[in-house]
Amino acid sequence: MDVGKDSRLLFARSRVAAQPTEQMMFTSSNPLVDQLKEVSTYRFRTEIGGHVKISVGKINGKYAVYVEVSSLELGASDNISLMLIWGTYTSDSSCFMPLDSSAHARTIETPLLQNSFARFATELEFEAKQTPFYLSFFLKPTSSGVEIRNHNRSNFCVPIGFDSGYPTPLGLSFSTDGSMNFAFFSRNAAGCVLCLYDDSTSGKPALELDLDPYVNRSGDIWHASLEGAWTFLSYGYRCKGAALQSDADKFDAGRVLLDPYSKIIINSVTDNVPGLLPKYLGRLCKEPVFDWSDDVPPNLEMEKLVVYRVNVMRFTKDNSSQISSDAAGTFAGLIEKLSHFKNLGVNAVLLESIFPFDEQKGPYFPCHFFSPSNVYGPSNGSVAAISSMKEMVKKLHANGIEVLMEVVFTHTAEAGALQGIDDSSYYCTSIPTGLDSQNALNCNHPIVQRVILDSLQHWVTEFHIDGFCFINASSLLRSFGGEYLSRPPVVEAIAFHPLFSKTKIIADCWDPKELEAKETAFPHWKKWAEMNTKFCYDLRNFLRGEGLLSDLATRLCGSGDIFSSGRGPAFSFNFITRNFGLPLVDLVSFSGDELASELSWNCGEEGPTNKTTILERRLKQIRNYLFVLFVSLGVPVLNMGDECGQSSGGSTSYGSRKPFDWNALSTGFGIQTTQFISFLSSLRMRRSDLLQKRNFLKEENIDWHGSDQNPPRWEDPSCKFLAMTLKVDKPGSGLSSESSHVEGDMFIAFNAAGRSESVTLPEVPEGMTWHRLVDTALPFPGFFSNDSEPVIRQPYEMKSHSCMLLEANIHDG
Repeated sequence: MDVGKDSRLLFARSRVAAQPTEQMMFTSSNPLVDQLKEVSTYRFRTEIGGHVKISVGKINGKYAVYVEVSSLELGASDNISLMLIWGTYTSDSSCFMPLDSSAHARTIETPLLQNSFARFATELEFEAKQTPFYLSFFLKPTSSGVEIRNHNRSNFCVPIGFDSGYPTPLGLSFSTDGSMNFAFFSRNAAGCVLCLYDDSTSGKPALELDLDPYVNRSGDIWHASLEGAWTFLSYGYRCKGAALQSDADKFDAGRVLLDPYSKIIINSVTDNVPGLLPKYLGRLCKEPVFDWSDDVPPNLEMEKLVVYRVNVMRFTKDNSSQISSDAAGTFAGLIEKLSHFKNLGVNAVLLESIFPFDEQKGPYFPCHFFSPSNVYGPSNGSVAAISSMKEMVKKLHANGIEVLMEVVFTHTAEAGALQGIDDSSYYCTSIPTGLDSQNALNCNHPIVQRVILDSLQHWVTEFHIDGFCFINASSLLRSFGGEYLSRPPVVEAIAFHPLFSKTKIIADCWDPKELEAKETAFPHWKKWAEMNTKFCYDLRNFLRGEGLLSDLATRLCGSGDIFSSGRGPAFSFNFITRNFGLPLVDLVSFSGDELASELSWNCGEEGPTNKTTILERRLKQIRNYLFVLFVSLGVPVLNMGDECGQSSGGSTSYGSRKPFDWNALSTGFGIQTTQFISFLSSLRMRRSDLLQKRNFLKEENIDWHGSDQNPPRWEDPSCKFLAMTLKVDKPGSGLSSESSHVEGDMFIAFNAAGRSESVTLPEVPEGMTWHRLVDTALPFPGFFSNDSEPVIRQPYEMKSHSCMLLEANIHDG
């Protein structure tokens, strides 16, 4: 009889049949066991009562197995002889294999003999070169012919040449003896096969181990361990059971899946064997050792930040970067342009998502969460990418620049990510019709929450990342059924995680699938900051001559309508443009009907033009945008390319964004814009008493004016002028004592009208006078300066579509 074809070999779903003990040396009733090294012991209950104890260990370079049966209730005629009917398997538990090429029998019968303890026992021995495999057997009394299996009526099964392993930590881990432990979550898998490769270009695994659900499963975690002597290079998993995938018709039982917890992944060949290999495999090696000994994170207060959003590849990919081809478009290339950040006055970079991603859809559709994409490393190497990123972080830290990362945990690529592992756990398969569930992650499911927290912890501990910006953050608030939760577990867990106490946590409710920001009251627990979309919309509306003065005032003062409940303006990350939608130069150049949602204004003519008046108006508008961004309370976020006039030709798509043109920095526009940004960064730092505040301004520290010093016409939609005086604290003398340089109030005015305004300036303390620092209507280089002449003549003539800033200083004369 071929036991391998017996239907009873199909395992039941119980998860407690076998109880493997820790590896140990112990004393047994059999002398062989006493001689074994690193014995693994497994205990089973049989279906008719009694126990089976199996000891596996090494002796003289071979694997020895000792099987002992006790308390077995056999009839009187059956107490003389008991047979062990056994076979071995690796990739398929339902089909035994010969032990070597010369063997034909797939099952072997071995008698168990009674020992002095009235127990049945036998010994088996295997050559090390035959392992690893599973030994599977049942018992059979010689007289009755009854087949005795475990309490779930499945074969007894133990691993030979490898071990049961441990359920934690998830992913691949290494013991001090060099052995590798594999742990993989899948609640609904009927079976799980560990696939090991000795060549990443091979179409098939070199070895497959069909993990036993009793020995190699604890709860929902499948696990096994292998000695470090094996020469396999990479690994993945095959999961059994069509219930694993939401669309059973698309279930591919042959697909090898990437371990979600792999720390190093390598590209595999999908073209040669379609459907068999995943795009990525986990690599069987430890993470490269990195010397962090001299790294000192800047730990900047949020109100001190000036952030630059950067796409690692596009930043230096263009030939104009003049860096070597192996560094262009990589972390190493970004470091070579460190001086650009310093010239702008930037002290934090926000990396666009660097997770491995779907190349068709872009970086906001990730496949993995625990490693940077190989494309950002030299020669697309996985280990090199990791080391290169750590070097980048360390170098930026040494220059006082923090590293923030965009992360996408709300959805994945539509294929090649977590699909097929356990879709009902990982994905939102039951949300209402109309919501895209094909690749929407079930973020508040315990296992997905664990993946998110473990990923963040990995980036903080292994890469020294200073903060995270959560793309599509509103979806973190959803339950499995799509409803919004008032206390979403994953958002709360991140807020209170002790490891993230000094980590910047930023919610960005922009949805890369629907290409829009979703406004929502985000639960924050006084920890979560937010990308302030209202700032962007209200500023765009005001500068194109629409919107209310009250909306602009709210944004200038730190968006108290959003951040007043226990946070403050430092939690508002303000931006004008982002990597989707129109870049800054296009925001003032295109405003066709198809761009209505962009709230842009072309300044009088659509697209490129040679008209001087249009070009001058556009230049003023760009200056105005940057000026308001930097004088508003909150954190200014610059977008890569805006400083050099990078255009997408009026396209709002992500794919239309071009690599950074370094030659554009040498143009007249590039020179004056980068210098203006640098000036504004320095101004924010110098006047941190008024422009970098963690708390909202007190009523006595701000006055609002119309052009004639009367109160503004707040609710008049036709009014396009607003001015404010930011007043220093005046204990006694009326002068700020926060620095050695005496600094006074600041008068800031905004004119979005198409006509000039005669502005009456407020009075200044005796002995002081107003000095103009910024007037965006003046030609370069005079439109900004720290050493400008005092403003004596009143009223001040303020041109159309312009902004100005005056500072009260001691009168020199």
